[in-house]
Amino acid sequence: MKIFKLVFCLLWSVVAFAQSSPSKPVKEYTLTITKGQINKAGVHTNGMMVNGSVPGPTLVFNEGDSAVIHVENKMSVPTSVHWHGLLLPNYEDGVPILTTPPIAPHSTYTYHIPLRQSGTYWYHSHTMLQEQKGVYGSIVILPKQKSMDYDKDLVIVLSDWTNERPEAILKNLKRGNEWYQIKKGTAVPLSQVISRGALGAQLKMWRDRMEAPDIADVYYPAFLTNGKKTAEYPDLKPGEKVRLRFINASASTYFWLDFGKANPLLISADGIDVQPVRKNRLLMAIAETYDFIVQIPDGKLEISATAQDGSGHTLLHLGSGKLIPASIIDKPDKIEMMKAISEMDMKMGAPALAWNPKKAEPKKQMEHYGMKMSHDNHSRMDMHHDMMMPTDEHKEHKEHGHSHDMHQMSMHSHTNMSASEVFTPQEREKYFNYDFLKAQVPSVFDKNLPVNHILLNLTGNMERYVWSMNGVPISEADEITIKKGVITRITLNNLTMMHHPMHLHGHYFRVISKNGDYSPWKHTVNIPPMHKLTIELVGDESGDWFFHCHVLYHMMSGMTRIFTYNTPRDVRLPYDKTKIKTEMDPYFSWGTLATGSNYSSINWTYSSIRNEWDISAEADYRGRFEAELSYNRYLNDWVRTYLGVKSEKYNIGKDYQESSPVLKAGLKYFTPYRFYTDISIDSRWRPSFKVGRELLLFPRLFFNASYEYTADFGWTKSSGKKYTGETKWELGMEYMLSRDFSLAASYHNLYKWGGGLVLRL
Repeated sequence: MKIFKLVFCLLWSVVAFAQSSPSKPVKEYTLTITKGQINKAGVHTNGMMVNGSVPGPTLVFNEGDSAVIHVENKMSVPTSVHWHGLLLPNYEDGVPILTTPPIAPHSTYTYHIPLRQSGTYWYHSHTMLQEQKGVYGSIVILPKQKSMDYDKDLVIVLSDWTNERPEAILKNLKRGNEWYQIKKGTAVPLSQVISRGALGAQLKMWRDRMEAPDIADVYYPAFLTNGKKTAEYPDLKPGEKVRLRFINASASTYFWLDFGKANPLLISADGIDVQPVRKNRLLMAIAETYDFIVQIPDGKLEISATAQDGSGHTLLHLGSGKLIPASIIDKPDKIEMMKAISEMDMKMGAPALAWNPKKAEPKKQMEHYGMKMSHDNHSRMDMHHDMMMPTDEHKEHKEHGHSHDMHQMSMHSHTNMSASEVFTPQEREKYFNYDFLKAQVPSVFDKNLPVNHILLNLTGNMERYVWSMNGVPISEADEITIKKGVITRITLNNLTMMHHPMHLHGHYFRVISKNGDYSPWKHTVNIPPMHKLTIELVGDESGDWFFHCHVLYHMMSGMTRIFTYNTPRDVRLPYDKTKIKTEMDPYFSWGTLATGSNYSSINWTYSSIRNEWDISAEADYRGRFEAELSYNRYLNDWVRTYLGVKSEKYNIGKDYQESSPVLKAGLKYFTPYRFYTDISIDSRWRPSFKVGRELLLFPRLFFNASYEYTADFGWTKSSGKKYTGETKWELGMEYMLSRDFSLAASYHNLYKWGGGLVLRL
């Protein structure tokens, strides 16, 4: 083993020397990562900066350079940098523990990357949720020979910004807090569903344990272009051709790009040149890059980037003079979406947690769930979608980009430009694929190579915010083997109602499209809801590589895999790589404290993907008290068993009281139509049944109801009193004031009428 390590180190020294030898020009940068106060949305908040700014600086190289990048960590926590889209040595990829050592607090790590490509790329932290707080920036690698005619180069980094701690965001998503949808105005209350005749569609969603279709998880107070809500470049002159290098560096936001009257030429996707095509609008997935050439008109050209759910936008202004406006895209009509979905032969609710992860059956899962749409239903869906999607009068149909989106949208200009034409079904179909991207040269592999087929169903559970593949999160998943010299053909089948931008580190893959041999190369690909897409690559690397959804909170909640070549692990990595799996299944804690005029209660939860501890207690002002501690084990998404201890003090009749702890075992089940049920028995052989339901009636007003019956056959009574059981029920309303506070009122058959305040902890 010592001989192997010595040989490896000698070989690495030779490689390192070759990379920095005079034959390859060396280009050095230093990136310094710090914490500090940042104001991007009207409030100073704690964030992270690269060289004192968000986004970090643009790193400019020439193709063939040897990049030497020193990363100084001046924070009190570890960090990392991943070079998104670069083909590079496995050890420099920047995934801490898996490929690269974490950059310890107050230390420096130097990356050595031989650049064998050109194009637009970016870098970002791959440590926990640091990317959301500002650790990202752009990379431009200039080609040896300029292939397109343009005068100036401009990098455009799009991003989302939150004033919250990202850890608090993920906790709120895990607990099922509806505040973000309410804050954005995208929640769908039952009152609106009924008033618009969509109750039948809603019942079908509830049958699959779902609310209205979700588009984006998180509320953002600001969306940014190069760190600003509106980025201005007035020095650009009319007639100048500018190459715009767009990078979507958001943590969880897709952007609709609208170029107004620019009629730009799309020339590159994910750093790879494509056959030029005119595109005035497209939906840009997270982590994608697109390059366009625009000619500056006589005036100020506006380009808009609107969040996919319509909750906000950011603007880019090029040139000066009279504004030439772009369009801002409205919020999608989620009730109409729900109606359209109900007309399709579709089975939703594919589990994010398999009963037995080692025996997951992807093919059966694909056959049981997803789209089973007849031709007639497809036509109805197309026509319905088309009628909801007018375009601006200055658009030409042929210039509309892809959207990958099954969500109908109405669109308006923020300068009150009128809407006119309606998409035809044929034009609308362009919004669901990458057919507009055509490789410059054939990308087909040697047909004599062996093929390894892999099916990855993209699965998720919005209720508990667990995301996975084939019903198995990364914490429970086996590695996926990639073989050198073999075509790995991966079918990505999205069984959720959200888009997923899937990214493979250190590789490019062909995205199979109608362009056949000219299917495009990409490193990140969007999979629309209830759609499937096939990618393929020929293994030509070594080591372990990350493959994951680039919605940051989906990745950190389990939608990740490790692709491995099964080669010896780098001796400079002393870490057990399984540690990265456990780090992506952390425990989160949350709770509620309700103080009312009739009784008060507290609930506390400490939960990972499979394991959960719950504490609950309630008491009135007459001495009645009840408390319970339990451990829960999730068998799948909806079923969990539990063991616990319960103590209670209560009145029965006028004079009978009891106060003593009992052991308790039970099963909880979240049913179709979204009812919470709990069946249990305690150590005194008293069976109990409980059922509850919560409904959003109006945009902030919830209705909740619960019923519980405990039978007691008198087997252990010391007083000789006859008692056959106890019934408890409650009806209540809760008005959500903010993320953390609600006003509540209820009637409880034991505690009677009351009202008070709910605090979410």
